[in-house]
Amino acid sequence: MTKHPNFLFIITDQHRADHLGCYGNTIVQTPNIDGLAARGTRWDRFYVANPICMPNRASIMTGRMCSVHGARHNGIPLSKDHTTFVELLRDAGYRTGLIGKSHLQSFTGLPATNKYEPREGMSAPSPHLRDAYKDNRHSTDYDLEVEPKWNRPLAERLDGDFYGFDHVEVTTGHADQAAGDYILWAREQHRDFDSLIGPENALPDNRIDAPQAWRTAVPEDLYSTSWIADRSEAWLAEQAEQDAPFFLQMSFPDPHHPFTPPGRYWDMYDPSDVDLPASFGQGELPPIKAMRKALEQGTDPRDNQNPFAVTEDEARAIIALTYGMITMIDDAIGRVLKRLDDLGLADNTVVIFTTDHGDYMGDHGLMLKLLLHYQGTIRVPFIWHDPTMPEDAKVEPGLGSSIDIAATILTRAGIQPFNGLQGRDLFASPAPEAVVVEEDSQRTMTGFDRPQRVRTLVTDRYRMSLREGESWSELYDLQDDPCETRNLFDDPSCANVRAQLTEVMLKRLIDLQDRSPLPAYRA
Repeated sequence: MTKHPNFLFIITDQHRADHLGCYGNTIVQTPNIDGLAARGTRWDRFYVANPICMPNRASIMTGRMCSVHGARHNGIPLSKDHTTFVELLRDAGYRTGLIGKSHLQSFTGLPATNKYEPREGMSAPSPHLRDAYKDNRHSTDYDLEVEPKWNRPLAERLDGDFYGFDHVEVTTGHADQAAGDYILWAREQHRDFDSLIGPENALPDNRIDAPQAWRTAVPEDLYSTSWIADRSEAWLAEQAEQDAPFFLQMSFPDPHHPFTPPGRYWDMYDPSDVDLPASFGQGELPPIKAMRKALEQGTDPRDNQNPFAVTEDEARAIIALTYGMITMIDDAIGRVLKRLDDLGLADNTVVIFTTDHGDYMGDHGLMLKLLLHYQGTIRVPFIWHDPTMPEDAKVEPGLGSSIDIAATILTRAGIQPFNGLQGRDLFASPAPEAVVVEEDSQRTMTGFDRPQRVRTLVTDRYRMSLREGESWSELYDLQDDPCETRNLFDDPSCANVRAQLTEVMLKRLIDLQDRSPLPAYRA
């Protein structure tokens, strides 16, 4: 009987594909991740289903688009009524663990920003707008990741598993403001740990001056990246004593902003060595011009989750700090991979690396994410290292999507996928003609006077983005214009291309309509 493979599934947060050595970056040091690519398969054109944390993580877990599983943007938890691939692994006898960031539920517990205004002359029996779904995911079952309520470990507050994970040690937040189970541990290690975190407790450093950047006083060994590696090593050691196969999701909350790499990682990279993206300062889309104007006038606070414009010096500084965060993660991955080998588990463990979405990181002079689907935010790394396959580096040029991860893992584990799973096995099926990226925003941002709904189509050559309620859309020829600086949507010479892409998008959207549930009877 064939032995079931183990899986180590590594996820980072807000990590561009080209911020790895194996994807062509010549500055950032990522030897351990690069090593996985050198011994496995790397997808060059891998795209998110949604360029925001919660929606895309839910799509990874379910193999389904956000418009189908319903977690369309941050603030909508993944319903427990939706099947995850981890549940199928667990049901097949796998021991399942999640260490690090989950973000399948909300962190803040704050109410939604959209307000309900009853229509004049109509009754309003409730202060809240009635939803089409009766299970609206607002019960206490969906408050498990809310930071202010996190007074004891998540595992102690669970009734059963967590989306298929039997073992959970979870972080919330990012950088030196990470919380959850991690901060409960950190406070046990350092009695006054809260005095080390945040910009008000930062160490002095006059060299870096950029939004959301400070030199954290948290030492390397107490930083969340180190904790995740430590706990992953410990959990793997436990699995070495078991007969059952395992699936471990090791999920780092970095290199997401704020930009606070600890210790030696803070000044590991010199901003003067960082090249600006070729598109820096370019782009005439209305929101880019609005963010650029807000920077000039100083009207954008640049201290929240919304995208913002930066100066050249700020961009170089932030990219350098991000490289430090990435190298710290790579070092942590190296430790865990060595532990896997020392325990005698490496020969039967498939190691997978990806992230939940990217970041502008200076593209068009912007930082962070949301609303504009440039390659930096929607194209992400995906690496698959299987010790049973030839250890020769292979680059897969075909299009892949976050929704394909579940199907690929289940197939490798020898488990029948569930009805309604929309992704494909990346190894056993041809690449599609196009992939779709969805985004539904929850609030207005600089350059927009309403929340946005965007649908993007990516083909081998083109990226087209259509948005509701705006007078403009986007079309880029990625072959001739890889930096996406020339919007061809209204170019008469591209009318045929635009019409062809619109038809491809429509057919793909039809294909992505839900096929669940199955009928119980014939009518």
